[in-house]
Amino acid sequence: MSNTIESNDILKRLPEHLKQFIKPQNYEDYSAIDQAVWRYVMRKNVDFLSTVAHKSYLEGLKQTGISIDNIPNMYGMNRILKGIGWAAVAVDGFIPPNAFMEFQAYNILVIASDIRQLEHIEYTPAPDIIHEGAGHAPIIANPEYAEYLRRFGEIGCKAISSAKDYELYEAIRHLSIIKEAPNSNEQNIASAEKKVEDLQQNIGEPSEMALIRNLHWWTVEYGLIGSIENPKIYGAGLLSSIGESAWCMTNEVKKQPYNIKATYKNFDITKPQPQLFVTPDFAHLSLILEEFANTMAVRTGGISGINKLIQSNALGSIELSTGIQISGIFTHVIEANGKPIYIQTKGETALAYREKELVGHGVNKHVTGFGSPIGKLKGINLAIEDMSPRDLAAYTIYEEQTTTLDFEGGITVSGEIITGKRNLQGKIILISFKNCTVTHNDTILFKPEWGIYDMAVGKNIVSAFSGPADLNSFNLINHKPSSQTIQIKKTNEQLELEMLYQQVRDYRTDKNKTISRTKVLEQLIKNHPNDWLLSIELYELAHLGNEIALCKNILQHLESIKQNRPEVSRLIDDGLAIISQKTMVN
Repeated sequence: MSNTIESNDILKRLPEHLKQFIKPQNYEDYSAIDQAVWRYVMRKNVDFLSTVAHKSYLEGLKQTGISIDNIPNMYGMNRILKGIGWAAVAVDGFIPPNAFMEFQAYNILVIASDIRQLEHIEYTPAPDIIHEGAGHAPIIANPEYAEYLRRFGEIGCKAISSAKDYELYEAIRHLSIIKEAPNSNEQNIASAEKKVEDLQQNIGEPSEMALIRNLHWWTVEYGLIGSIENPKIYGAGLLSSIGESAWCMTNEVKKQPYNIKATYKNFDITKPQPQLFVTPDFAHLSLILEEFANTMAVRTGGISGINKLIQSNALGSIELSTGIQISGIFTHVIEANGKPIYIQTKGETALAYREKELVGHGVNKHVTGFGSPIGKLKGINLAIEDMSPRDLAAYTIYEEQTTTLDFEGGITVSGEIITGKRNLQGKIILISFKNCTVTHNDTILFKPEWGIYDMAVGKNIVSAFSGPADLNSFNLINHKPSSQTIQIKKTNEQLELEMLYQQVRDYRTDKNKTISRTKVLEQLIKNHPNDWLLSIELYELAHLGNEIALCKNILQHLESIKQNRPEVSRLIDDGLAIISQKTMVN
């Protein structure tokens, strides 16, 4: 199969900074054991979920071309997904939350292309292709839900994070990797779990990203739909977990109506969830999302918005009432009467209007930061942006005029006006001065010898959000994860077992009908007595062929495994039950 991701209009729109997270799927790296794990989970899921999943799930499996027998290939998925306006890309495990959300905003499914180990077949804390491909992909065939997902990404990628959020993301990523990796040291796992727990307990006031991540978890990942008494599953985490999808339907899991309160309900990614939220329909999800978005700085702006950006210590943007946008790392704000009157960034800063960088005001111009007053002039009810040309002349706000502007709150700008920039409505959005001094009471904020002073114009901050206004203003290709997914070198024993799985797979797919399944069973019992999944696959073939003696031998071996490994007894019984049901249907 090809590793190429077929290009389509959705992928062509993807900005360069998101492409840094994409990796090749390397389909040939999936072993026959991996394929068997996929097949077992999908057969069990489809069998069980046909009665408890939202109707969009089974319909979506057909529409998105997800096969029960084969791990999906990105090439094929993209060919089919583009028919419903989506695409898919492969990534390496967890990626930063803002990037994950932004992919969704572009109608792109992010799929962790690794697959869980057989030992973790029921549940894995690490994102994998079963979770993404079998969980997320089918449900987006529902157009109402797909639009919710896109809109969630659009709003979520603007959410402002705290400095501790990224530290928690890295800790969770590390924990998910070592918990899924074979032969991980229990002490190391316990240490990683403690670090995540400590960070969660000491994270302080939750950021916007932390809160919206909660909403994502309780809807997109672990959401139920319908009534409290008779809910159906639509969350990808439940759809892809053969253990938790059954457990969540029991009374052991508390069901609550989905509302804005879910924003403040934290979760533990490493454990099954003790409670879940039920939405009456997909439209209700969008209502709650908009309710939360109304509390975000991207809509409220103001002093709280700029303070959130300062606390994040990361690249962010504000938009003033004139529409001018300032992007950079905000370091401090001067306020008066609960309102921001001066803002300051450090390092590279860019100015934009309507998400397009102002000519001559990129990071090369504003290398060391940018500061500007915000608000009205003292004693004048009319804001600068609302002044007519006659008003501006009256207040000597005019090219080649030396003027002093006294703002409310004690900010003074004094210098010779060089020029200004206006927006499409004719309002001044930027004024440039030479020989300029800027002060706040007795504190000097800008000196003439520092060069040209560019003053943004706006009476208030209407929006504050994560990331740059114009994506092209900054070099955003700088992501370096602190931990990589672990690829263990396979032992000779593992390679031999994979070969046995491959022989059975080749027999089932008619690639090689000369293989002796009796000999495969003998080798399995002799050299790999604890493996149970291949025996299930062998039993299916023997059962279909009505080979009574072989069936008996396999069942005896499976009973032996159940005695030695009681933890897999239910998995064996479920696998045998599915085979029996399929035979009865056929």
